[in-house]
Amino acid sequence: MPIGRREFLAGGLAATALPSAARAQASFPGKAIHLIVPTSAGGVHDVIGRIWAEKARAALGNIVVENRAGGGSSIALNYVAQQPADGHTLLVGSTSTLVLREGSNNKAYDALKEIAAISIVATTSTSIAVNPSVPAKSVKELIAYLKANPGKLSYGSGGVGAITHITPELFKQRAGGVEMLHVPYRGIGPAMNDLLGGQIQVIFPNVTSAVVTLHRSGKLRLLSVNAPERLEVAPDIPTSHEEGLKDFVSQIFFGIFTPIKTPLPIREQIDAVTQKEWSDKGFQKKLVDSGFEPMLGYGPERGDRYLREEFAKWSPVVQKVQGQ
Repeated sequence: MPIGRREFLAGGLAATALPSAARAQASFPGKAIHLIVPTSAGGVHDVIGRIWAEKARAALGNIVVENRAGGGSSIALNYVAQQPADGHTLLVGSTSTLVLREGSNNKAYDALKEIAAISIVATTSTSIAVNPSVPAKSVKELIAYLKANPGKLSYGSGGVGAITHITPELFKQRAGGVEMLHVPYRGIGPAMNDLLGGQIQVIFPNVTSAVVTLHRSGKLRLLSVNAPERLEVAPDIPTSHEEGLKDFVSQIFFGIFTPIKTPLPIREQIDAVTQKEWSDKGFQKKLVDSGFEPMLGYGPERGDRYLREEFAKWSPVVQKVQGQ
């Protein structure tokens, strides 16, 4: 069952003072912490990773952010999995890099066996957007147009297996088997550029402040958000569920992870810092304004459970898309 922002925040601050975290090894951190980002600089993983690092430095000392892109995120994850399990090498992980890539036929790693959660910190919801040249003003109108013009429109994604590919393929199924041509890109940025230029007509991007700004300026038309409820950053945009796609929810979680053998007290110590920083209401608003929905109370144990639940939810969808 999708989890809304209210439930994220309802987790409260119980995790800020975990007893075992107080017993974490006194020597930690004993040197700089390296936070590994599995994508290039400027992407959404890089943004949330640098936000976390900036907030955590006061308590944890020097945090070095390293971008290790490539291999469908396997380069970064394999690197982290091979580092000493002492809390000094961390990973920014997400639905896209951990769960959806795992479902591919070319699986390069086993996330559930190689990494463990420290904190799940935020989600972003995907959306349905079109170039203004598309006559549809709503999701219902888009579906009607696609049925009347099969194969006429193209959609861009951030690559095969990315959530911006899996989500529209699921949309096609749920909309009654409509046809759109898939054009994969090396990242959602180039796809967005081609949407704005009219080379493609449809895109399913994460809802960010930049996407909302493009909508407000008329450069693209945001038809719906694939969230459990309307988003604070765009309260006037309906959910896809409201538009007739029952329970159509597609969100990416973001979290901080570590090699699986990292001692639980160290994981809890880092999570306690995260929960404290994330509890600030002003900071939460900044996250929301940037398109992120903050999650509180998702520490090591709850984070590991959440990761397993995401695998259970998405694996059948990925396998069905690949079997087409």
